[in-house]
Amino acid sequence: MNAPLRVNEALLIADHAFEPFQCVAWDSPNGTGELSLAVIDRTSTRIGGKQVPCSTYSDPDQLASLIEEMRAELQKQGCHLQPWSMPK
Repeated sequence: MNAPLRVNEALLIADHAFEPFQCVAWDSPNGTGELSLAVIDRTSTRIGGKQVPCSTYSDPDQLASLIEEMRAELQKQGCHLQPWSMPK
């Protein structure tokens, strides 16, 4: 996957990356193009999250690296995630 990602594509990828949990995202209110990603559990408790600049979520390699980092942090906290790999 070499083409830049659109925001909707990046959000779909992130949503699947954290199953069985849910990943929600919203635009930064300051107009910088950043997204806020939050992973929430079944009780709607935030268990992880990051601010993601456009340059990261639009680049497939950078997005994959960020997701792997977030997944590792959640797994260190004891969260059990389903297997995931970046779509090709």
